[in-house]
Amino acid sequence: MSYFLRHDRTREEAEDLTQDVFVRIVLRADRERIDDPEALVFVTAANVLKTHIRDGRRRPAVSIDGLPAGPVPDVFIEDRTPERVLLGKERAEAMLAALNKLGPRTRDIYILFRVEGLKQQDIAAQFGITRSMVEKEVKKAAVYLARRFGRKGP
Repeated sequence: MSYFLRHDRTREEAEDLTQDVFVRIVLRADRERIDDPEALVFVTAANVLKTHIRDGRRRPAVSIDGLPAGPVPDVFIEDRTPERVLLGKERAEAMLAALNKLGPRTRDIYILFRVEGLKQQDIAAQFGITRSMVEKEVKKAAVYLARRFGRKGP
């Protein structure tokens, strides 16, 4: 999260982008062995940020709850320390484990929507279900993760 905050992202953006990083890592871990998790986290974060910036050119930033959108002052940004790296690894493992406890369809739909950025209509067509069902699956996964980890995440 500090990586995104250092790159002039809002707190809300940094939280969303961090979640996107974890989900992408989960998907990759399902397909292959990860030899250097720390490097993968930072490469994935850089790619997520590039995608976010590219997509942001099409959508303007919006203020949430009356808070100003914009960069976070440096005093609120923590440096990367060995303890924080270890904590990040543990959180990534917890997120992986939690996502793997969802049913395969729910997990896959959530990842396609949140990580890959597919439209709900496209996901519905891919799975042969209604858009409403996709919404329900995404909500189910989000509620599960929120209950499992609370506001602070894994």
